[in-house]
Amino acid sequence: CWVPGDAVRCFDKQYEHKGRCCNRCQPGEKLVSECNDTEESVCTRCESGHYQQSWTKERHCAPHDICEDNAGLIVKTQGNATHNTVCQCQDGTHCSDTSCQTCVENQPCQRGFGFVAAKAQARMSSPCEPCAEGTFSNVSSKTEPCHPWTSCEEKGLMVKAKGTNTSDVICESGRRSSLSVLIPITAAVVTCLVGLSIYCLVHTDPRRRVQKQMETEMPEDILEVQQPADNGEDVCPVHKTLHRGQPVAQEDGKESRMSQQERV
Repeated sequence: CWVPGDAVRCFDKQYEHKGRCCNRCQPGEKLVSECNDTEESVCTRCESGHYQQSWTKERHCAPHDICEDNAGLIVKTQGNATHNTVCQCQDGTHCSDTSCQTCVENQPCQRGFGFVAAKAQARMSSPCEPCAEGTFSNVSSKTEPCHPWTSCEEKGLMVKAKGTNTSDVICESGRRSSLSVLIPITAAVVTCLVGLSIYCLVHTDPRRRVQKQMETEMPEDILEVQQPADNGEDVCPVHKTLHRGQPVAQEDGKESRMSQQERV
């Protein structure tokens, strides 16, 4: 692939050296010697603990990252000749910044924030996120996510109070408004009926009812008239009754009948 003259164009996996196109070393290798008129480029495998992830003409491989335990880091993926070691924060911690050289402990997600398992697993940032519209969290927790608002419509109820990022929706029955009117009215009617019953019981004398009934049934049958005493003499009371339609005069202890003609 060497082209005579000043213009030298090499393929992507080659590089130009002294007017020639030399081959790059493949991933996992490093360059030992460059090509010449008689030999191609010489490469060798990266030593242990080092890697090279692309086609290169570099003579050194890059060392693997070290996951420092005192920084809160552990190995997520062990490195090899073509890939670097991947570190992550220990469980319950996350990266302190984008470089993730150190870790900090996860703090409980405050009210209005929810725990996100995917972020906690990545351990790159705080696993807490603000609750989105339609969700809420009313506790401070390291594990509780944001929960969706209750759907009053699905339960056949009406919304009494809207939800927020820290509180759920409050539902109520659609019949509650009518009941709130009917209950006081019913109570008032019952109270009036009870009061009226008590009044009737207190102010109605059974003896007066019997006397009124007797007066109604026998208004003309029995009439008692007490005659006044003359000259201080005792006069026996005389009762007037009706016998077969005729007036009858009766003294105490005696019985006499007087026809209508005799009275005249």
